Amino acid sequence: MAFKLIARLGINNLQAIVYNYVVCVITGSMVNGSFPVNSSLAKEPWLPWALVMGCGFISLFNLAAYTVQKIGVAAATVAYKLSLVIPFVFSIYLYNEKGTALKIAGVALALLAVWFTTRPAVNDKKGKKVSWFVWAMPLLLFVGSGLLDTMIKFVEQAFINTGNQDAYLITAFCVAASTGLIVLLFLFATGKQRFSGKALLAGICIGVPNYFSIWCLLGALKGYANNSSAIIPINNMGIVLFTAMVALLIFKEKLSATNWLGIALSLGAIALIAYG
Repeated sequence: MAFKLIARLGINNLQAIVYNYVVCVITGSMVNGSFPVNSSLAKEPWLPWALVMGCGFISLFNLAAYTVQKIGVAAATVAYKLSLVIPFVFSIYLYNEKGTALKIAGVALALLAVWFTTRPAVNDKKGKKVSWFVWAMPLLLFVGSGLLDTMIKFVEQAFINTGNQDAYLITAFCVAASTGLIVLLFLFATGKQRFSGKALLAGICIGVPNYFSIWCLLGALKGYANNSSAIIPINNMGIVLFTAMVALLIFKEKLSATNWLGIALSLGAIALIAYG
């Protein structure tokens, strides 16, 4: 939904994404009480994972923005949120969590819900020729997002505690911000882009909730350590519901009967997964 607003306002996607991660680092440092990235982190066993996750954050964000621009909001949303299947399967396989009939039914219902909730926008760019490479973007987004959610669960269980959670997140976001800033500085130096104040403002608006969304997800995974197969799908379905409501209330988009069916299925899926 943020990418849709950015597109409407003509804001540079890349700059907004990079500034968002800079804001995430600043927000995390304020929550932590200090900036924890220093030479002592080299001894931390979670550092390689933070490096990979930081690269994953900025890569997936840009991939999502590209998919929105080339194919549409729905294609990106469907690919991003259908990825809930990947961490669900890994949670059951790796952590021996119970894959009850209700949970499995809830995940199946969630897949239908995502499809129906976003269905009309799939035809936004109908009739336009799109290369096979562009249509491969949603698949990459699906796999990448699912693996990133799975990695978050793995790191949370293997390395994260209340004492190092902020340090880990700030480090990951710092990697994403640093990577993006290097690219931006090159583009500025070569004259291919100019600094955008609107992009900076967008980055601030996106960055604060972005940091706390991951922070809360880690907290929920820690609080319900043996039930990540429910937490991640519920989190993803909640985002789908929120996106649909924002589209209705702020963007004044008309929800079709299919959309409302998707919303109803979303609520049913959340109930099945939560109580399964």
